[in-house]
Amino acid sequence: MAEAEIMANPQQSEKGKPATDEGQNPQVPKYDVIIIGGGPAGYTAGIYCSRGGYNTALFSGVLPGGQLMNTTEVENYPGFKTGIMGPDLMIEMKSQCANMGTTIIDDVISDVEFDEDSLKVRVGNTEYEGRTVIIATGATPRKLGIKGEEVFGGHGVSYCATCDGPFFKGQQIVVVGGGDSAIEEATFLTKFGTEVHLVHRRDTLRASQAMQDRAFGNEKMRFHWDSEVEDIRGEQKVQQVVLNNIKTGQKETLDAGGIFVAVGHVPNTEMFKGKIDLDAKGYVILKDGQHTSAKGVFAAGDVHDSTYRQAVTAAGFGCMAAIEVNEYLTKIDSNNGK
Repeated sequence: MAEAEIMANPQQSEKGKPATDEGQNPQVPKYDVIIIGGGPAGYTAGIYCSRGGYNTALFSGVLPGGQLMNTTEVENYPGFKTGIMGPDLMIEMKSQCANMGTTIIDDVISDVEFDEDSLKVRVGNTEYEGRTVIIATGATPRKLGIKGEEVFGGHGVSYCATCDGPFFKGQQIVVVGGGDSAIEEATFLTKFGTEVHLVHRRDTLRASQAMQDRAFGNEKMRFHWDSEVEDIRGEQKVQQVVLNNIKTGQKETLDAGGIFVAVGHVPNTEMFKGKIDLDAKGYVILKDGQHTSAKGVFAAGDVHDSTYRQAVTAAGFGCMAAIEVNEYLTKIDSNNGK
């Protein structure tokens, strides 16, 4: 279904305001759509749902804007010929979402209840009810938890080679990790860096043999076995990375312009355990498009996508979820004679 086909349902209550069914407890606001999460997926879903005439509430969560709030320049999001700062992009998305009529609540959902005929979310002691829910809580990169990591976040410390690799042309680059993702990122970064130093805590890689063969055959790759990053140093940006050999205790200082941490992501799905189906890593399992295992509950973005993890793909998933919500609600209203 094309975006233009999402039409307002005349039976819905006024856009942007919770519906109040006769006899309903006025203390429990009820929306057509409740979106949990305020990143590219959530805001895009809000834009589409509100534009379609549905009363939509979006809870932006602990970090409104998601991971892009911790980035600097974004060059690979369409529509900005000279790029745009990550926080600025999210501010624009949030403003557009609000202008479409989405009720944006800058608060954190503490619990959810996905019963067969009742979808509820809670913020503290306040309860909200929705005809549908879109989960767009994203995923959080695993961090090293070392000195300098937070200080230089967005200034040489990155968790996405595809996003930030071109900023490090002609520089030494460090990649931390030993799995497929780390090798994939390191190999990609050899297009830009003079050398790419792979730091791994073990003496063998965990990546597939094909990925290992690719890495060992790349003349720009350097390997630092049995090592971990102990410190990240610099003035205004990353300039040095200090390694510690966990077997010998020997220190090594690398001059580097950037360090990419590729030790995995953690989907933000803790509150959904036991409520919807999750895979072994905690990612939401989808069926029939963006549907989850719970009736009327959909998901969009990095919360289910462990492969692409890009702002533009998250926005695309948000659009898809909103279109499927429209189809779901239209079918229900049609069956109810609306």
